[in-house]
Amino acid sequence: MDLLSLPSLTVLSDCVTIVEQDNVKIVRVIHDKAVAGIALHGGHVVSFQPTGQEDLLWMSKKAIFDGKTALRGGIPVCWPWFGRLAAPAHGFARSSQWQLIEHRENEQGVIVVLGLDSNQQTRSVWQHEFQLRLSIEISDSLTVRLAITNTDQKAWAFSGALHSYLNVADVRETTITGMGSDYIDSLQNDQWCQGGETLTLHDSIDRVYTKPQSHIQVQDHQRQRTLVVENQGHNSAVLWNPWARGAQSMGDMQDDGYLTMLCVESTWHAPSIAAGKVLPPGETHYLITRITA
Repeated sequence: MDLLSLPSLTVLSDCVTIVEQDNVKIVRVIHDKAVAGIALHGGHVVSFQPTGQEDLLWMSKKAIFDGKTALRGGIPVCWPWFGRLAAPAHGFARSSQWQLIEHRENEQGVIVVLGLDSNQQTRSVWQHEFQLRLSIEISDSLTVRLAITNTDQKAWAFSGALHSYLNVADVRETTITGMGSDYIDSLQNDQWCQGGETLTLHDSIDRVYTKPQSHIQVQDHQRQRTLVVENQGHNSAVLWNPWARGAQSMGDMQDDGYLTMLCVESTWHAPSIAAGKVLPPGETHYLITRITA
């Protein structure tokens, strides 16, 4: 998406403005280090383009900006569950309206903080009290930090992911390392598998890597750059690409969209909501991803 072409609705500072794509308001950051966009719908990072580089994030050309549908691409916030453990799939955070809490800037970059608290709408889906704070640090690299706080009187369990879609020139000409060898294959009925330490894609993939290294590298050979994804607060890393058949089945992805994207996700994976990470009252858990070229 072309953030620079969108007219400003509100000017918040020298670097931060509010713009709108169809029915979705976006916090636009224009800084010497990078240009970025964060949609208030879903608390969703839609773009991060370091100065002089291609965007590090992939957005579908057919993403639906109606303020209701979860956006396809960027970094969706999947919470309080990941996958199809309940409805809606991947939880409600990615289709909820977040609030702009604060923004700060200096010569090193910009920090934008969004918030989502439990409310009547969230309780109709998930009957727990919570506070989410999403901190997005925009500099030479992109750091997304989801702070999950239990504001309830009792413990509850969750799973989730920062579902990063990386932008590559041609996914068939990428090499992935650092994800480890042990994985659960969602395309083989959650079978436990073991693979090599290096991965090149030739078909669809939907894997939960259970022993990833702290840094996963995606070598984008055509662009002669390596995308480095550093995750914290996770118990696994998910790699996903729907390939041609999957892309054609999605109304919000162009048929050839799979060729230029690869998801590498910071994930707290669980087979059910009850089996998720237990968070006692008053405690906070951080799920973090940092993406660098």
